[in-house]
Parts: sequence; C-alpha cells; structure tokens
Amino acid sequence: MRDHKCLKEHANNIRKNIVTMIHEAKSGHPGGSLSIVEILTSLYFGEMNIDPNQPKMEERDRFVLSKGHAAPALYAVLAERGFFDKEELLNLRKINSMLQGHPDMKGIPGIEMSTGSLGQGFSAACGMAMAAKMDNAPWNVYAILGDGEIQEGIVWEAAMSAAHYKLDNMIVFLDNNGLQIDGNNKDVMNLGSIEKKFNAFGWNVIEINGHDYDQIFASLDMAKSTIEKPTIIISKTVKGKGVSFMEGEAGWHGSAPNDEQYEQAMEELGGALNE
Repeated sequence: MRDHKCLKEHANNIRKNIVTMIHEAKSGHPGGSLSIVEILTSLYFGEMNIDPNQPKMEERDRFVLSKGHAAPALYAVLAERGFFDKEELLNLRKINSMLQGHPDMKGIPGIEMSTGSLGQGFSAACGMAMAAKMDNAPWNVYAILGDGEIQEGIVWEAAMSAAHYKLDNMIVFLDNNGLQIDGNNKDVMNLGSIEKKFNAFGWNVIEINGHDYDQIFASLDMAKSTIEKPTIIISKTVKGKGVSFMEGEAGWHGSAPNDEQYEQAMEELGGALNE
C-alpha cells in the first residue's frame, strides 16, 4: 500500500500514540521518535514483506531500529500494524511491561533485535543481511540509524564490512535531524559530509526529505535495483516533527510533555486519541 492518504492517517495516529505513551510514562524520547514516523510508516505499510499474524515467518523482511531510544516510534507503528493491542502502549516503561525503554527482541512481537547501545543494531543488521546472502534467502534487511549515532566507531566498522561483503540486500535510513542529546551535531562532533564518508566506504548513497513519501518510496526502489552495494538513504528530517514546540529543539530529545504540553500536542495533531 502506497496510498498517501492512508499513510498520512497512519502516521498521524502513530504520532499521537508516541506523545501519549511518553506523557503517560513521564519519560522517553519524543524528538527522535517523531522524526522517523514517515520512514517507519512507509516501511511497515508500503514496503516490507511482513505478517502481524506470523511475526516469525521465515521469508519476512527484517527491520532493526539501531537508534533504540526511539522505541516509542517503533512500538507505535507495530501496534498500528496489528502486532499487538494499542492499549499496551500505555504501559511504556512500567515495571514488568512488555514495552520497556528500548526494544526487546525476546518479549515484543515484531522486534528483530534488542537495541540501545548505539551502533550495535547497525552491526547486527549487517549480520542478518550476510546470513540472508549465505542462505540465498529472498528477504531484505532494513534499519534506521541516528545521525548522532554515526559518531560511534562501530558504525564505520560495520559500514566497511557491509560494503566488503556486497550486501545489496541491506537498506539503511539515516535519521538526519541534525540534533542529539547535547545539542547540534556540528557542535558536539562535526559529522562533515556524511554522503562522502559513506561513498568512500563503498556504499550506494541517496539523499532525500525523510518526511516526503514520494521520495522515500523512490529511494527504496532505487536501493532495491542497486547491485553489489548496500544502500544508505540520508533522510533530512525535523526532530519533534508534528508538534510545534518540539520541532528542531534538542531539549526534546529525552523529555516527556507535561499535561498542558500534552493537550497542546494532541490539539495540533487533530484531537485526542478517543475523538
């Protein structure tokens, strides 16, 4: 399904649930969760071969959220897609809840890899893609990296490995919102030209607006037609996208909205969940 109207409806529901679950938990990471909503919606509703009724089917595509702190976005899209009941989202970060602060592959349907230690999810995704190649399996591996995350050295070891083994069944989105927990990327640790770096490491590089469905799907089609190279889709995004007072503000990396802020966010997103 690549109908933009339906995708936008799903994305709006996902954004409402992200803000709602973080408000309910009184902790979490809204900024970098909201910035990847269109990418996740495109993957789960218009791209990947998955079945919520058979979350472990052999031929499924795999997805890894390497920036594991954006778990609320992944939980919200999994619930929207039908992997588990949406009511479970209100238990985010509660003791004994299925949905903890970072994804848990052992306890949550649809989660392929436990992530949170930055860079390690990307490495695991490379391993999955390599396994598929060795087995001549038809499935692809998708992942999302954060731009602050690529300051980790393990990312570049994995990038070198993926290019060396010609993992053209691996498609990675970089959430390039320009901000991380301590502020602007260029002030914390300047990333320079991300495009040139991945090109130098042997990757196919595509640059898009990460909130534009046409560009997202066009980049996916281009990536799948690329032979013997992994693809990274550098996606320019807005941290906190969809909630005016969160947009472009590093302070919303890991802060929960209070009651007044929650009400404003819901109003901006078109009303509370039960309306």
